[in-house]
Amino acid sequence: MHGWLTFIPRYVWAATSLACGPALSQAAPSPELCALETTERIVAVGDVHGAYEPFVALLRAAALVDSRDRWIGGRAVLVQTGDILDRGPDSRKAIDLLMRLEREANRAGGAVYSLLGNHELMRVIGDWRYVSEGEYEAFRGRDSVALREATLERAERIATERARRDDVELDASAVRSELERQIPLGFPELAAAFGADGDYGRWVRERPAIVKINGVLFVHGGISAAAATRGCADINATVASEVAALGMGESATTGLAGHEQGPLWYRGLVTEPEEPFEESIDTILERMAARAIVVGHTVIPGSVTARFDGRVLTIDTGMLGGDFYPQGEPIAVELTGSAATAIYANGTREPLPALAPARTPRL
Repeated sequence: MHGWLTFIPRYVWAATSLACGPALSQAAPSPELCALETTERIVAVGDVHGAYEPFVALLRAAALVDSRDRWIGGRAVLVQTGDILDRGPDSRKAIDLLMRLEREANRAGGAVYSLLGNHELMRVIGDWRYVSEGEYEAFRGRDSVALREATLERAERIATERARRDDVELDASAVRSELERQIPLGFPELAAAFGADGDYGRWVRERPAIVKINGVLFVHGGISAAAATRGCADINATVASEVAALGMGESATTGLAGHEQGPLWYRGLVTEPEEPFEESIDTILERMAARAIVVGHTVIPGSVTARFDGRVLTIDTGMLGGDFYPQGEPIAVELTGSAATAIYANGTREPLPALAPARTPRL
């Protein structure tokens, strides 16, 4: 079959391109996101991955929402460090909640900041490898059968036309079978919703890569020494520009947004051994004008971990649990000044090592 299987994803993306629309222009995140100050408590939550119920349980335990999931946090600040999507079944419900809480917190004088994660980037470019059955199901409606069939037919036509153009012989039955596997019910609606002009697509593309509050950086993956030379505002602006320019089916392996040393993918702040990496942490913090960094992305199941004497705090605790993270547990972190407290879904609170205080600049 001359390797037709390798190219099937292109047909899928092309078949949904009309629904997803062209990329839209996007304003750069405000530089103010890199110089936020508050005297209120900050609550940070790591990767959700569709685990809506555990996420809500944490927000209730942190006294940010009531039993009806309405904002009661007053002037508090909630930071969710990205990767709301994929793996778990209820990412749509989690995004809907965050969208609403952004408005409610703002009216109360508080704030909600949802950051861009690598799985949000994957959704932007149409990388569906980790989309769960429940996520597709959340977008199914009465027209889903007809929409799916129309998408399948369009993808088949594209595959046939390209095969004819490239003088490639295709097995029509095998192509259809693979397309049916890749295009489940709900796929066209989900693809359109996360396209550049879809409600969820616009919201995802507006997420900043970084916020800095009281000198503490919050980022999904981490800040590498290479990225730190840019500073907070430039990282945000560059990632936003790259994400806005990406279309469905495009590669995101180049540029800052898709690079393994970039803020959405970097794992070194969690994986590097502490003693030999100590000097690099100092350099990163100095370049970013920060005292500490809070990261998700790299799972330490069931444990919030302080590293480098409180200069790095890891908060992806694998809240989805189950087969993905068998020892995972939903845990939030509350920051008040330099004091850090772990908050569990059952309401238990546990003191954590204090974050590093503000440092005196080098002379």
